[in-house]
Amino acid sequence: MPGQSRRTAGTAAITEARHAAGVLKPTPADLMEDPGTGLDYGTRPDRIPGDITPIDRFFVRNHAPTPLVDAATWTLRVEGDGLRRPLVYTYDELWRRFPLVSVVRTLECAGNRRALFGAETGHHFEGVAWERGAIGTAEWTGVRLRDLFAPAGIADEARAVTPEGLDAAHARRPMPLRKALADDTLLALAMNGEPLPADHGHPARVVVSGWLGAASIKWVTRIEVATRLPRVPWTTDDYVLITPGSHTPAPIEGVPVASLVELPWPAHLASGPQVIRGRAYAGEHRVAAVGWRIDGGPWHPARLTSRSAPGVWARWQLRWDAEPGDHVLRVRATDDQGRTQPEATPWNALGYCHNSVLAHPITVT
Repeated sequence: MPGQSRRTAGTAAITEARHAAGVLKPTPADLMEDPGTGLDYGTRPDRIPGDITPIDRFFVRNHAPTPLVDAATWTLRVEGDGLRRPLVYTYDELWRRFPLVSVVRTLECAGNRRALFGAETGHHFEGVAWERGAIGTAEWTGVRLRDLFAPAGIADEARAVTPEGLDAAHARRPMPLRKALADDTLLALAMNGEPLPADHGHPARVVVSGWLGAASIKWVTRIEVATRLPRVPWTTDDYVLITPGSHTPAPIEGVPVASLVELPWPAHLASGPQVIRGRAYAGEHRVAAVGWRIDGGPWHPARLTSRSAPGVWARWQLRWDAEPGDHVLRVRATDDQGRTQPEATPWNALGYCHNSVLAHPITVT
């Protein structure tokens, strides 16, 4: 039975481990934001030193405690009625049999800024109460999914691809075949030049460029290629937009354009010339421009300081001659489709995809 074989494989691959915390890596408060679940930790926006987020401060989103997986006994099953024959790969085989590809890509949880969405609407949303830190960028190295599928032969009727994780929640998120076969959709084996850490999916995870972070399933043990899109909780009950008047929840795919200021909330600065930095991200699209203003003043263009590309955040900076007092900094990003951050995010029942222009409080002394 498929369910029985899945449980057997998972049990064989997971090393028995007992740890009090839901994650394994240190999560010090000077680097990470704790939303209180014991499983999830965001990155402090003022603690990201460059284009790439270091592993020690890359955000963690778990649906269950991090499993410890023994790569020596772990296998990846590629199967389903969308393939001409099933295949099983070992960890060593993935490293040695296929060309390795490295891409720099940003991952963002669709629930990022949910706590700020709640403050904006006066509503308490269920789910992780993220502030601004459920986003990060890494260099991911691995094998293109299409290379894994090629030896199995993709059937003409294939329509959907669903990776499944080894965690206790058996996280799984289907995607259309076209997305799975994209150049930058990977089964990642390494992160920032190191084998994947346990909290980030060791021994293998999927990286789905420009989509919500939930699509990049960690601890992957099985990938199903099917002739129809399966119904799973991650596309029917969770990671969906439930809007007023909607009869059917809409599964979230890409994420909207938004900006991030690299300052604490609230921020405290000295008076005089200041350089303020940040990032903007537009999911599958490219960040085209970033603007800023202080209090009720005019909008000014910020300078993009890194190359903007689909699937990757762009860095920006601005210069401000800060005067003493309490101020509000507003930043808004625009993507290459002309979409700009709104003053208010359209309401949805689960508090996803918040991308309003934020009023960032700054006290200058």
